[in-house]
Amino acid sequence: MTWHKVASSHDVEDGKAIEVKVGEMPIALYNLDGEFYATHNICTHAYACLHEGYVDGETIECPLHQAVFDIRTGEALEGPVEEPVATYDVKREGDDIYIEVPEE
Repeated sequence: MTWHKVASSHDVEDGKAIEVKVGEMPIALYNLDGEFYATHNICTHAYACLHEGYVDGETIECPLHQAVFDIRTGEALEGPVEEPVATYDVKREGDDIYIEVPEE
């Protein structure tokens, strides 16, 4: 596992998500009240970018079929989705946000 700098804390508004990439891997980076979380950015039900979905508290709703995931754990909570979405460890050093992902 390796840490990768992906963003500044100022890049992600509170209650929102953005897409970042580590190599070719698309990752959704979330800001929940100043705490940062990361999931794989592609819904496990159908190809849709989660960062384009609706953040509600600690959940993300997929913009395509309204599947709902827990942002903190990746657990599939509602909708047509059954598989969880991968999550990644996040750390903050000053304003820099790092994500730990497996080596490719």
